[in-house]
Amino acid sequence: MYSPLIFFLLMLLSGKEVKVNAIFERLSEEEKVAQMIATATGKLGKPKKEVLEIVRKHQIGGVLLLNGSKEEFKQYVKEFNAVAKIPILFSADAEPSLINAKIKGTKKIKPTAQIKDSAELVQITNDICDELLEIGIYHNFAPVCDVSTQNEAIGNRSFGSDSARIMKMSEIFINTSRNKGIMATAKHFPGHGFVKGDTHKKLVYIDGEMKEIGIYKHLIAQDVPCIMVGHIAVKNNSPYDTQDLPATCSRKIVTDLLRKELGFQGIIITDAMNMGGVKNVKNASLEAIRAGCDMVLMPENEAELIRDVLKLMQEDAQFREQVYESIKRILRYKVALGIL
Repeated sequence: MYSPLIFFLLMLLSGKEVKVNAIFERLSEEEKVAQMIATATGKLGKPKKEVLEIVRKHQIGGVLLLNGSKEEFKQYVKEFNAVAKIPILFSADAEPSLINAKIKGTKKIKPTAQIKDSAELVQITNDICDELLEIGIYHNFAPVCDVSTQNEAIGNRSFGSDSARIMKMSEIFINTSRNKGIMATAKHFPGHGFVKGDTHKKLVYIDGEMKEIGIYKHLIAQDVPCIMVGHIAVKNNSPYDTQDLPATCSRKIVTDLLRKELGFQGIIITDAMNMGGVKNVKNASLEAIRAGCDMVLMPENEAELIRDVLKLMQEDAQFREQVYESIKRILRYKVALGIL
């Protein structure tokens, strides 16, 4: 995978953009919108039987395999894809610090904070990718690009407290994953390192300057394919004050900052929408799409979200075109990853 612009031009020249458009045109409006949804299954997700029915009925685009065994997830991939018209983009929280807890039976991997150097990181990333590919997972919600400041949510998941090292190591993780055919995801935009609190439990705030934006500028320049936006509000920062909304639901952050100012054209995905940092936002999943997110991770009710998006598309032509752009962006990456 290349920069979004080069990627798009290569898709055109190779004829793959024709394939993307053909797939897009044959999907119903409901099936198109469903590509923007990634639900979760496993011990920390919905039961397999329920997700199988969601895939069969709504044809959602992604499934996060969340806490289970390697052999169990191999079977899930086969069963879910058997009822999917468009192959599913399976994902995992396969950070070095989390993979062994999230996927039992995988090779022992040391925590991110303990990785000594570039050579060791390349080997570890290759090992992680091999495990994911064996299961059928092509989307990894890693690396964590947050600066380690002893934040309770980040802990040993960061490459450290030095931004230069984080940029270097994140770039290595992303490029090594790309070379193996895995889409890596930089997270948690616009930065979880300097906030107090844990977005799993509550909304947290960046007060003033967004000190970690430089990390994302660098990674965008190095063609990171996907960025996860966190449930992090921004205050005392004009023009990016989110007015007590999490970044996931703020158009100022997702579209004005990430898409327009930073020029990111890859996939923007939300952090899990069942987290405490977003639970008080009315219609949060719809608001995340309105803000400019391409994929919504773990919405509370998939069918309801599809209905809400379709209704707004009928009322707002500009929103409809934005949604279509997101869907085609997702399909392009599925084609590029070889799953479609």
